[in-house]
Amino acid sequence: MPNNPTAQWQPSRPESLARQFSSLGWTGFWIQLVLISIPILLLVYFLFSSGPESAQHRGIDLTNYLSYGSLLVMLFTTVWFYRYTRLAKRIADPDLRPAQSSVIHTLWVGLWASSLGIFFSMLLLFSAVGRVLFVLMANPQTGIQIQSLGGDPATSLSAMDAASLTSLLIILTAELIVMAFTLWLLFRVTRSSAESNEAVV
Repeated sequence: MPNNPTAQWQPSRPESLARQFSSLGWTGFWIQLVLISIPILLLVYFLFSSGPESAQHRGIDLTNYLSYGSLLVMLFTTVWFYRYTRLAKRIADPDLRPAQSSVIHTLWVGLWASSLGIFFSMLLLFSAVGRVLFVLMANPQTGIQIQSLGGDPATSLSAMDAASLTSLLIILTAELIVMAFTLWLLFRVTRSSAESNEAVV
């Protein structure tokens, strides 16, 4: 980072850096948009494919981790990656180019958001897998008890359990991709400035 944060940022090969922001921004945006639609579709399917009575006995409720904010964080990082594509145009234009500190700050916000999403997903995965393990250990080891109407949801598994785990894995995958892309862009920004300073010296 330059010693004077108000100085004009002159990265080496700004067009290449702008292309990186644009390509990774759009790639991350569309990957998250596609992946986030799967948990939402699963939620809609389970909400409308069964009556209210059977919905009470679904086991792990998909809305549990929705309320914890996993999907909200993923929605935020999806919008944030769209912001990277707008930032790419500014980096390519010398007259509109933001300060390096502003670009790094934007990347750090994306990095912390993806870290928060990963933290939520890991907590909820441990909770969901712990419940599945508890149910399996509470039942006879010869097989899995199939829940009947009016059965105890605490001692049986359902398709909703698998859907919940699948959704959590999808969200975790998306956030790991987001983190990898953001770390790469952060490296490129700092490396580009270092190369520019070496060229000046």
